[in-house]
Amino acid sequence: MRGLTKTIIPTTCVHNCGGRCRLYAHVEDGFITKITSAESKADSSGFPQPRACLKGLAQRNRVYHPDRLKYPMKRVGPRGEGKFERISWEEALDIVAEQLERIKKTYGNEAIYLMYGTGVYGQISQSWITPDFCGALPRFLNMFGGFLNYYNTYSSACYSTAVPYMFGNVEGNSPDDMVNSKLIVLFADNPGETRLGGANGYYYLRKAKKAGAKVIVIAPRYTDTAVSVADEWIPIRPTTDNALIDAIAYVLLQENLHDQAFLDQYCLGFDEEHMPPGIPPGNSYKSYVLGLGEDQQPKTPEWASGITGVPPETIVSLARQMGTVKPCCLLQGLGWQRHAYGEQPVRALPVLAAMTGNIGIAGGGPGLRHSGHSVPMGWLPAGENPVKAAISCFMWPDAIERGRELTAADGVRGVDRLSTDLKMIWNYAGNTLINQHSDCNRTAKLLADDTKCEFILVHDVFMTPSARFADLLLPDVTHFEREDIVTFASGIGYAIYHQKVIEPMYECRSVYEVCSALAQRLGFVDKYTEGKSEQDWLRECVKVAQEADPNFPGFEEFREKGIYKVTPAKPLIAYEAQIKDPENNSFNTPSGKIEIFSPRLWEMNNPREIPAIPKYIPAWEGPEDPLREKYPLQLIGHHYKKRVHSTFDNVPLPDEVPRQELWLNTGDAAARGINDGDLVRVFNDRGEVVLPAKVTPRIMPGVVSMPQGAWWSPDAQGIDRRGCVNVLTKYHPTPLARGNPQHTNLVEVVKVFK
Repeated sequence: MRGLTKTIIPTTCVHNCGGRCRLYAHVEDGFITKITSAESKADSSGFPQPRACLKGLAQRNRVYHPDRLKYPMKRVGPRGEGKFERISWEEALDIVAEQLERIKKTYGNEAIYLMYGTGVYGQISQSWITPDFCGALPRFLNMFGGFLNYYNTYSSACYSTAVPYMFGNVEGNSPDDMVNSKLIVLFADNPGETRLGGANGYYYLRKAKKAGAKVIVIAPRYTDTAVSVADEWIPIRPTTDNALIDAIAYVLLQENLHDQAFLDQYCLGFDEEHMPPGIPPGNSYKSYVLGLGEDQQPKTPEWASGITGVPPETIVSLARQMGTVKPCCLLQGLGWQRHAYGEQPVRALPVLAAMTGNIGIAGGGPGLRHSGHSVPMGWLPAGENPVKAAISCFMWPDAIERGRELTAADGVRGVDRLSTDLKMIWNYAGNTLINQHSDCNRTAKLLADDTKCEFILVHDVFMTPSARFADLLLPDVTHFEREDIVTFASGIGYAIYHQKVIEPMYECRSVYEVCSALAQRLGFVDKYTEGKSEQDWLRECVKVAQEADPNFPGFEEFREKGIYKVTPAKPLIAYEAQIKDPENNSFNTPSGKIEIFSPRLWEMNNPREIPAIPKYIPAWEGPEDPLREKYPLQLIGHHYKKRVHSTFDNVPLPDEVPRQELWLNTGDAAARGINDGDLVRVFNDRGEVVLPAKVTPRIMPGVVSMPQGAWWSPDAQGIDRRGCVNVLTKYHPTPLARGNPQHTNLVEVVKVFK
């Protein structure tokens, strides 16, 4: 009889949307009956409520989904066919331990790879690695002797790699500073679809709009952000944003709307008078824009219009607004840097912020993304990785196919050359093994050959497309079945403790339990656990927070309340100290200035693909590629309200959530005889996807867009019918960051006749 014991337990979401919203699990006799998220008090500027979106409120459907992995399984057919048989945990752990020891003995620890995945955030159960992110799994592998590390992310490789060449680090104003802006221009930034929870940058964008700021959105699609807050939408062809920025700079110069005094004092390489010694004339940014450099092409609005599709008069108007309205906040999303030369626009937009003198001031910003307030918190320490080698997280297929050939010239860090091919993958809470990686068909062929990567371990909640390629499957708990702390929350500055809501279901085990059991088999369990439970480690994490913030509550109080919010006295202003007091606060670059011209990039001696100043570089499979004769439409992928990347794709959500469909401009549809709702084939030389068409004027002519994250589901003919965009994307790492260019694709679209 249900209802004897009723409790409401504070928890959260742990997926990679950026929100980390607060949830309440209503539990009766060990069963979650519903999820809520409303707070008892109203929003305030100091504490916007972290209310959940539909995905968060649907977490119960995920926990009790009938397709959850329930017990360990091992592969019994060819890899990739998805044929498995049930085994015991004892056998599963024995297999993992044996494979780890075999790989280590045969190839060395550098042959072991922890796959990038962002399905779980938490101080203990974190599923991905950065220098600051530790957790149970890297701790285990480090104690085992190490593993081939990775750097960068699938989300922001070009941004996080290129921006430090300009500023020395990466900082942005905090989101709450937008209320001080008079003009906000969003370049490929779409928080209205990617930041749906209550407490995030979108909240402050709407507050800024209500306070009177004008908002301009520049993107190929008329996004929900544009619908909700934009005064103006400027559609643009993908991969061409740098040409637009070049032309804006041209107008600012021609009409004397730039802040020359700011550029003279704080910047290196804007003009010929402020170049590093030894650089030949004509290589400054100003020379490039005015056509005085090598290409002799003035970057006029007319020049840019032919590339971008933005009318010249629109470019002039945009430049004049940027040059006359101050403070002006220029913000960039991450979609525009996931293209062939994504390192370029992320450095170009800050040049406009410098030209207009908006860096280091309230309401302005450096033309980057938001940084923000944070809660200092401890982690389950991972220790040092004995293996020094690291690859770009996007380049693991190359490490399988030709690892011993990869050198520093291929982006290898820490060593001159890899010592071995990649032979084992541990895929925890991630779907980049195939679904979120470029060119699914190519990747599937590579993974199916078990003579190359010899052992693939997957620890997850569902039989994802990536899990189908496992040799061994381990069933993971959901975050409702364990305890942890999450802190990352889109710069808003709060930490949430999520208690264990229910006991682990079926035979599921947490990553800490799995690693502890393996450490027992391999002889270092005492060193690994230090005699501590997961909750004991969380107590240690809270101690770190208390040392950094005297207002942080004790462990029991924090666990009971479930949330702690930093209340800053004022917004964070990026590089404010460097601008106000440059003599005592230089930029962390070799020159101590904002390096519009980067001597370090110049020394790489690859001006075609890695120029010292940010330039427009025509992209392969871009609007100027001759391949458009065969495949005339540019394909991008966009974030989708139903999913967090691929998480939730199999979880039922209300009917109000839009279906998976291809955005197709009305003119392009008419030319192909396609009506709204028709099934269409989207194809190129890499593969084919069949899905319904959304015929709409809300997308740039010549461009189509498919919501990313749908689970790869090929039929017997290899045609994907669920809408996985990565069937069509190209595996071609970017020049500098070795990042993913998954918005650089050409396709054709035709109607499916039944």
